[in-house]
Amino acid sequence: MSDTTARALALLNLLQTHRHWTGQELAERLGVSRRTLRRDVERLRDLGYRIGSAPGLAGGYRLEPGGVVPPLLLTDDEAVAMAAGLRLAATRRLTDGTDTTIRALTKLERVLPAPLRERVNALAAAVRPALARPGAGVSPSVLTELALACRDHERVRFTHASRSGPSSRQVEPHHLAPSERHWYLLCRDLDRDAWRTFRIDRITDVRPTGVFFEPQPLSPRQVEEFVAVAASWAGQPAEASATIRMPIGRLRQLFGEWAQGAAPAGPGTTVWQVGGAGFRETMYALSWLPAGVAYTADLPEPARSELREVLERMLRALETAPDARAGAVPRHADGR
Repeated sequence: MSDTTARALALLNLLQTHRHWTGQELAERLGVSRRTLRRDVERLRDLGYRIGSAPGLAGGYRLEPGGVVPPLLLTDDEAVAMAAGLRLAATRRLTDGTDTTIRALTKLERVLPAPLRERVNALAAAVRPALARPGAGVSPSVLTELALACRDHERVRFTHASRSGPSSRQVEPHHLAPSERHWYLLCRDLDRDAWRTFRIDRITDVRPTGVFFEPQPLSPRQVEEFVAVAASWAGQPAEASATIRMPIGRLRQLFGEWAQGAAPAGPGTTVWQVGGAGFRETMYALSWLPAGVAYTADLPEPARSELREVLERMLRALETAPDARAGAVPRHADGR
C-alpha cells in the first residue's frame, strides 16, 4: 500500500470517528502540511465521499451523508461490535421493524473474515438482551442523530412531546440508554439549567447546532440512577403533585437525580411530581421529605382514599394505650 493510499485511509478513519475536525487538527494527526491535507481530501471526494469544508480558523472538515453509501473503513474490533450490535438491535423495537437491521447484518457478516465471524458468534451467544415489554417505537434516524451528538459533544435542538404539549429544547447530550420499554436520552437542558432524561420516542426534528461543549463528568452510577428515575415515571398508576415549602435548590441537593421533574412554584416553594406503582409507593416517597417541612399533596382518586384509610389506621394504632396494645397481642396455647 502506498504512503498516499495509507494516508487517505487514515484521514477517512479520522473523519468517520468525529463529526467535525479543524484543518489544523487533521494535519497534526496525520503529520502532513495543510496543503497535503487538502489534496488527500480531494482524493476522498473523487472516490465518492462527500466531505464538507468551511474556511477560517474555526472552519474545518466533516464527513457528510451522500447520495449513495461509500465503503466504510472499520477496524476488526469495530466490525465485531457492529455485527454483534446489529444482532441485538434486531430484537429491539425500532419503527422500521427488524427487516432493515437483518439486511444490514447480512451484508456485514458476508464480508467478515472467518475469525471475526467466530468472534461475533461467541459474543452474540454470550449476550442475551432482556425481554422488552411492548413499547413505543423509536425512529432510527433520531437515535442516530442523538448518538452522533453524544459522541461528538455537540449541542442539539429538538422538539419534545410531553403531556402539556410539544416544546422546543436545546440540550447537551451525554448518554443514550435503553431501559425496559423505552430508550432514553440523558442530557443537560440548557434552558432549564438542569439534568433531564427524555424518552426518545417523544423526540422529533433533531437539529445539530454546530456548537460543541466540554461534557460534565458523570459516574456510571449517576447515569444508571438518572435512567432509573425516568423509567420509574412511565405509566405510574398513582401520581401525586406535592407543593413543598422548600427552595428547589435545596430539594435537588437532598434528592439528587430523584428531584427530576421538580420546578419552582414561587419564593421558597417547589412543586414535585411523586409517583409509584400504587399509593403505598407514593406514600413512601413523600415520607422522605425532611421533618418539619410543610407540604400539600394532590393525589387523584381512588389512590387518595386508599392512602387516607391506611394513614388513619396507622394513627389509631399509634394512639392506642400501651396496656391495651399489650392485651390485644395473641397468646400461644401454652400461655406464653
